[in-house]
Amino acid sequence: MVTKNIFAEILARVRGATDALIAAGTLPAGLDQSRVTVEPPRDPTHGDVATNAAMVLAKDAGKKPRDLAEAIADKLRADDLVAGADVAGPGFINLTLKAGAWIDALRSAVRLGSDYGKSDIGGGVAVNVEYVSANPTGPMHVGHGRGAVFGDALANLLDFAGYKVTREYYVNDAGAQVDALARSAYLRYREALGEEIGTIPEGLYPGDYLKPVGALIAKTFGATLKSGPDVERFSVVRAIALEQMMIAIREDLAALGVSQEHFFYERSLIFQEEQGANSTDHIARTIEWLRERGHIYQGRLPPPRGAPIEDWEDREQTLFRSTAFGDDVDRPLMKSDGSYTYFASDIAYHANKIGRGFRTLIDVWGADHAGYIKRLQAAVAALSDRNAELDIKVVQLVKLMRAGVPVTMSKRAGEFVTLREVVDEVGRDAVRFMMLFRKNDAVLEFDLAKVLEQSRDNPVFYVQYGHARAQSIFRNARAAFPELPAELIKLVEVANLERLSDPAELSLMRRIALYPRIIEAAATAHEPHRIAFYLFDLASEFHAFYTLGNASPHLRFIIQDDRQQTEARLVLVQGVATVLASGLKLLGVAAPDEMR
Repeated sequence: MVTKNIFAEILARVRGATDALIAAGTLPAGLDQSRVTVEPPRDPTHGDVATNAAMVLAKDAGKKPRDLAEAIADKLRADDLVAGADVAGPGFINLTLKAGAWIDALRSAVRLGSDYGKSDIGGGVAVNVEYVSANPTGPMHVGHGRGAVFGDALANLLDFAGYKVTREYYVNDAGAQVDALARSAYLRYREALGEEIGTIPEGLYPGDYLKPVGALIAKTFGATLKSGPDVERFSVVRAIALEQMMIAIREDLAALGVSQEHFFYERSLIFQEEQGANSTDHIARTIEWLRERGHIYQGRLPPPRGAPIEDWEDREQTLFRSTAFGDDVDRPLMKSDGSYTYFASDIAYHANKIGRGFRTLIDVWGADHAGYIKRLQAAVAALSDRNAELDIKVVQLVKLMRAGVPVTMSKRAGEFVTLREVVDEVGRDAVRFMMLFRKNDAVLEFDLAKVLEQSRDNPVFYVQYGHARAQSIFRNARAAFPELPAELIKLVEVANLERLSDPAELSLMRRIALYPRIIEAAATAHEPHRIAFYLFDLASEFHAFYTLGNASPHLRFIIQDDRQQTEARLVLVQGVATVLASGLKLLGVAAPDEMR
């Protein structure tokens, strides 16, 4: 069920006002109203909503912005939702809505429950969200966790906003890193057979996490892999090591509450093994497809200016004409040894996505890949004849702290603190919420001690406590009024909500009414952190209202000798609880009924 968005409703009424002026001949026909918006004003004292209608229409209408604003405001003053309309500055229109607008939004929230905030702006469009995609060479670290949480929350958000979402993991199971994994696992295999392997050579993976893999290979094959052709031995070891690493990665993701339905293996781009058919090199096929369309050529790259470019070679080579699609320089697709560059594999992989029907692609990358954004967006433009959109969201580094002191590396991983260690220490909810309580492209300081504090300084506690406090109020209300319905949600049909007239009550209702707009804005911008920010603001306002009752008994949620007021406020609390639970679910965080 799609939620009524009060801001969309007011936008429709603003356009109704301009349409009336067009019908009256005050404005010319055919005005482009697509740039007209309705937003919350920056200063809440200016009103409830503000529109730029006069500002963006004045030039085409041949009017002065303020004169046009006055004409639009005059029409809006007659609207049954509008209590006041004022013109400000060069021509902005600030609207104050009647209390009934906010009461209707509260009723909608409580009646719709978990469906409140749902939108159809996605229109069922298929969206591919690729995230995590960590190299399967070891345990996931905290940085991988941030990308996993971001991608998972974004997928939840897009699904809630009406998109058809595919959650995807790209498995880098080809190349030098997987070869190093196989050689590292082979050393652990020999160690499991009783050999002294000494120090793990530089370039291989020293962590203890490969010891169980070596033991498994030894148990399965005994000493048979100690001899024989290297290609055969390492092919077996590589397959087992890769399988075990992917099992561990899935377990780490599950501990974080992340589940992806599609795993795409890089090797499938080159090795497509089918019965009765020859292997197909999909990278070569993609390059040839682009060559036929004039996007691939043989040439030389000019020497780089300033800082060196890592993939520049002074030789004739196979180049993708990425400058034709907004990149800074054309990009090589083949190395001097005849093998493909990583970029060539990336092109073929995204060609596969487009071939599966996706025209909206979202990739979640770590900060170390930011330099590759332009070239891959150029490739997607070429592959789709500019009909597909690739949005690359970069997640910045996570600095792990404990009470302000940097955390040292993990003995198990050998190089870093594992994601699983962090989840086991502070819990899934703390990890997920804090990973989203900062914009994805900003560095995050994650303090293991701070996220366990029970205080306002700990956002995840403060928001979850808001939901738990609401449930506590319900329990206390039933004790005070035993005759209340078993399902307090039913109060929305009988409570006199006009009793909610205090400024603090109206402010909470406004905040609840904002939720559908936050959902649409966050989904459109691909920014799930907006939900976390909003939830913290809502919880803060709810806690502040609760505190008001300590000094002003008439503002308490439960008033023993005023059942009508109590019922109305219980509906308000239900609205808060509904939105907190909905938003936390989108973030993948629990909404507890009690906190100890």
